[in-house]
Amino acid sequence: MLAIFKKEIQSFFTSPIGYLIIGLFLVLNGLFLWVFKGEFNIFDYGFADLSNFFLLAPWVFLFLIPAVSMKSFSEERKLGTLELLLIKPISISKIVLGKFGGIFVLCLLAIIPSLIYVFAISSLGIEEGNFDLGVVLGSYFGLLFLIGCYASIGVFASSLTDNQIFAFVLAILLTFLIFYGFEALATLFSSGDIQELVKSFGAKRHFESIARGVIATGDLVYFLSLTFFFLYLTTIRLKYLTK
Repeated sequence: MLAIFKKEIQSFFTSPIGYLIIGLFLVLNGLFLWVFKGEFNIFDYGFADLSNFFLLAPWVFLFLIPAVSMKSFSEERKLGTLELLLIKPISISKIVLGKFGGIFVLCLLAIIPSLIYVFAISSLGIEEGNFDLGVVLGSYFGLLFLIGCYASIGVFASSLTDNQIFAFVLAILLTFLIFYGFEALATLFSSGDIQELVKSFGAKRHFESIARGVIATGDLVYFLSLTFFFLYLTTIRLKYLTK
């Protein structure tokens, strides 16, 4: 698994992909948060907190993570190297985890520079350092769990086809449905209780719960279960391809 993980990381940074993804994430967030006028602009928002960043980041990753993950297995199948990979003395589940781990670490590297926003917000307040650190930490933890969920979906989508563009579009569709689909579906019901029940199946509700600074067991179980579910589906798919 470690060899697959190292290979993925090297492939990202021996080509422009890794630098491009990290750069795009930082540039897009930076423009919307600090430059472009609008609801995400921190200066227009009028409050020294990072809530707008954590509203924006899931949508940016919704496109960037499928772009990173689309080649995970699609490229291997297209080049005919997947069979060589699968016959190596390593279990399929470890191959999947190695691919997943590479994508997760790349996205982790992308959000680390955003920590400078915390210091910027600290300086912008009426009183320096007057911000809720618990909420910020909770939001970063929530973002990590969301990245794991997105990455597992992207790897699964990539295992379904040898066409990278199709894998990219499918991953975007699945991540959108998981993140926001249930929120949209809930609007079709008039009962508040049913709306809350439907929303509880979506990642957005659980991400927002963690972002409040309270890391509940139910939210952790939700993200971990969803992540391992898609990784399990990927493993099953690859085992099917070996038959």
